[in-house]
Amino acid sequence: MKKTSILVVDDEPFYFDSIEALLDDEGYDLHYAASGQEALDGLVVFDPDLILLDVMMPGLNGIEACRLIKILPEWQMVPILMVTALSEKQDLARCLSEGADDFISKPVDPLELRARVQSLLRIKRQYDRIKALSQRQAATISMLQSSLNQLRSNVAMSLPHELNTSLNGISGIIDLLLSQRVSMSDSEVHEFLDIAQESAHRLEKLIHRFLVYLQLEVNCNDADGSPQRKLDPVSVKSRSFLEYCAKQQSKISQRLGDLKCNLQEATVLAHPMDLKFVVEELLENAFKFSIPGSPVTIQSEIKANRLVFNVIDHGRGMTVGQIERIGAFMQFDRVYHEQQGIGLGLEIIKKLTALHDWRLLISSIVGEGTTVGISLPVQA
Repeated sequence: MKKTSILVVDDEPFYFDSIEALLDDEGYDLHYAASGQEALDGLVVFDPDLILLDVMMPGLNGIEACRLIKILPEWQMVPILMVTALSEKQDLARCLSEGADDFISKPVDPLELRARVQSLLRIKRQYDRIKALSQRQAATISMLQSSLNQLRSNVAMSLPHELNTSLNGISGIIDLLLSQRVSMSDSEVHEFLDIAQESAHRLEKLIHRFLVYLQLEVNCNDADGSPQRKLDPVSVKSRSFLEYCAKQQSKISQRLGDLKCNLQEATVLAHPMDLKFVVEELLENAFKFSIPGSPVTIQSEIKANRLVFNVIDHGRGMTVGQIERIGAFMQFDRVYHEQQGIGLGLEIIKKLTALHDWRLLISSIVGEGTTVGISLPVQA
């Protein structure tokens, strides 16, 4: 950590020795310049947090040196304490008008010097904290702007496609039934109605996820950062909640025979609908990106008062770069005619982990499979 740096500017070296003796036990890093010009030339080297500047010096006097320092943007906020034998009010007023922050009279009183130095350094530290905070905020705004631009691009590319795919599936079937109904058998009509119903369910699911995503966007950006929904204790048992959700999703994905469950009993603090969404979303992805007949495992165990459950598949996997870029409306390696989704599911899970005391871990190897883990606190 950088020590507090004080630059003492005076044409008489013994004055620096006296200042050094007065401030020796304060832990400051003291530097000396014999003239105003030397002080100006050495600002970058000295990097002062405070400047003690004598007024009466040959050549470039203290008042003029003060003015020149204060017009430099990078040194404007460094406090300058003028050390002067002048007592006329107009002289003191001129020191302040040229940018000095305070002044002290010669001969210097030790207690007064320490008090004024500490006061000005406290102001400088406050300014440095504000500046650092401002820089962090600027970086955050820049990052958010970049994310927003990426989100806009992803929405423009993926959302219209997903909406049109579902809508075309519905409207196309309706048009077909209206024009060909007379020549169709009842079994053919039912077959086409099933296709239309599947498209309608897909569209309904897409709209629901989008609304959940928007709600979580509001919650995650709430002023105090607190969740807006009540957390209800849920008994999570190997043959109850997790297993029930897992089997329901495997039936929907027509992969019930591929599901493997290895679950421990535990009680966690979680919103039931949130936990159900997480299990179904992770399993849906696991089934979607692995071939039928390959196993998909959901397992859980208790580690350090937390329940960790993993969903493991042996599908296509993801690269490190793809994992880092997981987000809303983000898609990877779309297969033609594949109903891949728009990436809202994992993004919703990420936002749920931000609202709750959850942790998300994704590991994957391209061509071998993916493991997604969620860690939840166990309720005592």
